[in-house]
Amino acid sequence: MKNAIIFHGSGGNPGVYWIPWLRGELEKQGYKVTTPALPNPDNLDINEVLPFVLNSLHFDEETVLIGHSSGASLILSLLENIEPTIKKAILVSGFYKQLPSSHSGMIQHTYDWGKIKSHSSEFIFVNSDNDPWGCDDQMGREMQQHLGGQLIVMHDGHMGSDSFNQPYREFPMLVELIERAQ
Repeated sequence: MKNAIIFHGSGGNPGVYWIPWLRGELEKQGYKVTTPALPNPDNLDINEVLPFVLNSLHFDEETVLIGHSSGASLILSLLENIEPTIKKAILVSGFYKQLPSSHSGMIQHTYDWGKIKSHSSEFIFVNSDNDPWGCDDQMGREMQQHLGGQLIVMHDGHMGSDSFNQPYREFPMLVELIERAQ
């Protein structure tokens, strides 16, 4: 069965920005969609979130992972720690190293890029050239250099942020990317 898991970012929850809209659109396409509420969302910590997700979710070759901001960082850690190879990973406003604008407990000190790459059949990075947090196109390029895949550069800020008044209620391009054959 087609399986999609959507991860929110720091300070978020499954009901913010484009996540509820995307969930509805994917369910119409026959996906089983999971949008977990990550523990302690205002102070996400990979040491707490990763075990929570690994123990509560199922991953297989039909799984598509979508993450926004810190949720994208979580995907990198997940792929380093799961056994199956998933279908696709889409990292929206993703990052893998400390941002100049804030401290993130969702990044690891090091990544095993080879292991991460081996656990997803496809990577797509969606970053903006004007992301106010530093999750910008350069960060997307660096992740793409490590993992391959496709980089899509937009001019849409963080693609969801209360601080910067970016409600971003819908994100049609994500449906197209998820449904697109590799």
